[in-house]
Amino acid sequence: MKSLRGRLFLILLAATGVIWLCAIAWISIGSRSELEHVLDARLQEAARMVHSLAMATGADDATASERAPPAPALLPSDAGYERQLSCQIWAFDGRLIARSSGAPNEALTGESAGFSNRQIKGETWRVYTIEDPAKGVRVVVGDRIGLRDRLVHDLVAGLAAPALLAFPLLGLLIWLCLGQGLRPLSKAAEDIASREGDDMRPVAPKEAPSEIQPLIGALNGLFAKVEAARAHEREITAFAAHELRTPLAGLKTQAQVALAAGDGDLREKALRQIIVSVDRTSRLVRQLLALARLDAGAAGTPAETGLGALIRDLVEAVPHPPGVVTLIDPDFARSERQVDRDTLSLVLRNLQENAVQNMTDGTIHWRLRGEDQLVIEDEGPGIPVEELGLVRQRFYRGRKAAGSGSGLGLAIADAATRRLGATLAIANRTDRTGVRAVIELGRETNPISRNDEGPLRPRR
Repeated sequence: MKSLRGRLFLILLAATGVIWLCAIAWISIGSRSELEHVLDARLQEAARMVHSLAMATGADDATASERAPPAPALLPSDAGYERQLSCQIWAFDGRLIARSSGAPNEALTGESAGFSNRQIKGETWRVYTIEDPAKGVRVVVGDRIGLRDRLVHDLVAGLAAPALLAFPLLGLLIWLCLGQGLRPLSKAAEDIASREGDDMRPVAPKEAPSEIQPLIGALNGLFAKVEAARAHEREITAFAAHELRTPLAGLKTQAQVALAAGDGDLREKALRQIIVSVDRTSRLVRQLLALARLDAGAAGTPAETGLGALIRDLVEAVPHPPGVVTLIDPDFARSERQVDRDTLSLVLRNLQENAVQNMTDGTIHWRLRGEDQLVIEDEGPGIPVEELGLVRQRFYRGRKAAGSGSGLGLAIADAATRRLGATLAIANRTDRTGVRAVIELGRETNPISRNDEGPLRPRR
C-alpha cells in the first residue's frame, strides 16, 4: 500500500484488534479461574447449609426416604442458572435419604468428603461432600461443569459483543485522527507544490511535529544543495564566458594583424600567436568539459592500467617550453593498477599541465613512492603559504601563477582524485623552490606486479 495514512490505519487497527483479543483471552482465563474459586466456595456453603437443615429436622432416615419425591428426569445442559445446584443426602449404608429436584437418582460421587468430579450420563459434575459420622449421613452438593463453561462463555460474549459493535466506530475514529495528525505533512506538501521552480526558500518547520521535522530538515538541506549547485553553475558559466572572451579576442586581433601585415615576419608572428590562443582556448574548453563530467558523477570502469605507459603518454601529449624537462622514475615501468584509467589520466594530466604552466625552465620529476603513492615535483616558483588552502578552488589563480592559466587544473585534479577514492596532497618543496603533489591511491585501486617494461626516457 502506497498511502501512508492507509498503512498507518491498517497497522493501528490490526494492533488494536490484537490487543483487544489478547485482553478478552486474558479476561476469559482469569474469569474462569476466579469463577472456579467462587463456585467451589458456593458448593461448600450450600453443602454446609443443607447439612445444618437436615440435622435440624431430626427426621429419621426411613421417613425421609419415604417422603422423598420420585427423581425427575435430568434437566438438559441449557437449563437456566437457577437450576444449577443439585443436592443429595445419602446414608452410610447406601440408601438415598433425600435429593433436590433436578438431582440425578444415582450418586453424584463415590468419593468421601471434599471436592471431586464425576461423569453422569455423559455430563461432568463438580461435587462437594460432607460426611457426618454421628448421624450416619453424607450430604452431597454438585453442579454441572457445562453450566460453568456456559457462564464463562456468556461473560466473554458479553465483553466481545460491544467490542465488535464498537470496532467500526473505532476504525472511523482512527482514520479521522490519522488525517488530523498528518495534516502538517499535507500542509508542507501544499506549500512546496505551490512554489515556482526557482523558489528554494526553506520550509518552515516550526509548526511541524517532531516526527516529520527530520524530513523537512532533509528537504531544506536538498533545497540548499540545489541552490548551491545553481549558483555554482552560474559561477562557472560567468567564469567560462570571461575566460573564453580573452583568447577569442586575441584570436580576432591576431587574425586582423595577419591579414593587414605586409611583412612576412609580422604575419608569421601573428599566426603563431593565433596557434597559442587556439591551444589556450582548447585547453580551457577541455577543462570545462572535464569539470562538467566530474560534476555529473560520470564514472568509468576500472581496468588494468600500466602507470608507466599512462604517464609517458600524457607527458608526451603536453607541450613543454624549451627549457623544461620531465623525468619519469623507471619504477613506474613495473607498476600496474586496477583503476579507472580515464579519471586517473585526468588527475595526472592536469598536474603535469599545472607544473609545465608555471615553469620556464627546470625539471619535472615523476616518482613512485611505495606501491600507493605517485609523486610529481617541479622546480617552479612554488605557492605562497597563505594560498595553499585556496589553490583547489575553481578559477583561483595565485600571485605567482602564470598569466595564461585558467585556475582549473588543480581543482579538476582534486575532484578526480576524490572520484577515484584517493587523496591528493599539495605542498611546497623543502629542498628547493617548487611544488610537490602526492597522490595516494585508495583501496579501490589494486596493485598488479609487472616486470616486462624497460626504463622510461625523459621528455624534453
